[in-house]
Amino acid sequence: MSLETILPPERTLFAVPGGSKKRVLEFFSTFIAQNTPSLDSQEVFSRLIGRERLGSTGIGHGVAIPHARNPHCKAPIAGFLRLAEPVDFDAVDGDPVDLVFVLLVPEEADDAHLALLGQVAGVMNDAETRSALRHAESQQELHDRLTEAIRRQTPADGNG
Repeated sequence: MSLETILPPERTLFAVPGGSKKRVLEFFSTFIAQNTPSLDSQEVFSRLIGRERLGSTGIGHGVAIPHARNPHCKAPIAGFLRLAEPVDFDAVDGDPVDLVFVLLVPEEADDAHLALLGQVAGVMNDAETRSALRHAESQQELHDRLTEAIRRQTPADGNG
């Protein structure tokens, strides 16, 4: 399973209002629950916040990868938000975050979860990719640039 298959264009959000880490996670939780009937926004939010309490998912360079398991999640779900203004995410380098890649996985998805997180980290650790995402001027361009970066990162072995 590749990131590309679980991140449709409608879940790539452009110029999302930030404010705070909590607001960004609330926004995503509400958004994803509206688009995925099996998910409850409060549960998604509480699981994402619970994960943040274990340690910030801000990986540095203005990037955060909030992620959580969810028993009502039937398959992995990804969302990408480019924030209108960077927010403090308690990132490892102390920099504010403006690129947020959210990952929700089924309760039992151990290997898949780790593999997807690894893919996200690989894509988002690339300075050129981050720059391209920050310079995208529309939701479609943002999704296209993200998809290109995922394709560059993921080997084309046919097993994705």
